[in-house]
Amino acid sequence: MRNWSVDTTELKKDKKQYAIWRLEQMVNFGLDGEKISREEIKKYWKILDLDSNKKNYLKMILWPKQS
Repeated sequence: MRNWSVDTTELKKDKKQYAIWRLEQMVNFGLDGEKISREEIKKYWKILDLDSNKKNYLKMILWPKQS
C-alpha cells in the first residue's frame, strides 16, 4: 500500500493510530496485494471510519448470522 499524502514516519510513532489508519486505507482504497488481518479488523471495528458499503460487506464476512 502506498500513500503519498501522509507522513507515515510520524504516524508510526503511535502504534494504535497507525494500525487504524492503515486498516482504513487498505479497506477504503485497495490492498495493493496485501492481506488484512481479521484480528486487527475485529479489534478496531468500532472506531474504523470505513465506506458504509464496504463496512457492511466486511460485517457479513466477519460475523455471519448463526443459523
